[in-house]
Formats: sequence, structure tokens, C-alpha cells
Amino acid sequence: MARSISYVTGSQLLSLKRRPNIAIIDVRDDERSYDGHIAGSLHYASDTFSEKISNLIQEVKGKDTLVFHCALSQVRGPTCARKIVNYLEEMKEDSGIKNIWVLERGFNGWEASGRPVCSCTDIPCKDESA
Repeated sequence: MARSISYVTGSQLLSLKRRPNIAIIDVRDDERSYDGHIAGSLHYASDTFSEKISNLIQEVKGKDTLVFHCALSQVRGPTCARKIVNYLEEMKEDSGIKNIWVLERGFNGWEASGRPVCSCTDIPCKDESA
């Protein structure tokens, strides 16, 4: 099954992020630790993303939508989204993942628009502040 990558706006994600079938994947590297993050997001740094794809697939079991982002969602976010699409196409079993999205304008756009940002150091983020 060929999957394509779509973009989602911050407003759309804000209204959808509470749904239990969505996982937000932050692929920024070190900046997550000092810039904060979208509450409830999972962290899979882009520099080690390829080696950890199978871990991500296990962590998002039961989710059908993955939303990727980096700082601006211009390079790292879309690149990691493409890597997951390629990985899923090579898998023999159905992961249940139907939608691969990239957050328009990334974390910086999310934060600049006044949307909620979490600065916890919990791994994974427990999303208790939102």
C-alpha cells in the first residue's frame, strides 16, 4: 500500500492531538531539551532516526496517524516522515499506520502562534500540562 505524506496546520493539530490514535514525533536533536516541545510528543532525534525506526513502530502501536515535526518542518521532519513511509512499505505486516503527516511551520511555528509548549524532562512526555 503506497502511503503519501500530507501536511497539517498547527490549528488542525491542536484540535486533533487529544485523539488517542495520533502520535506526534519530534525529530529535533538537542534543541528539544532547551526549547520545550509539544506536550505528549515522542522524541526520536533525526540524527539517530534510521536506527530507531523499529522502536518507534513499537511505541506507536495502536496509532493510525503519525505527525512529524522539527524546528521548521522543512528538512528533518519531512525526511524522517519519508523514512517511515519507506520502512512501512518494506514491512511485510500491517502496522495499522494509515496517515503520515508533517506539521506545517514546525515547532517554531507552533510556539510562535501561542500554542501550548511543554518544558518537562519526562521521557516520554506525559502531557500532564496541557
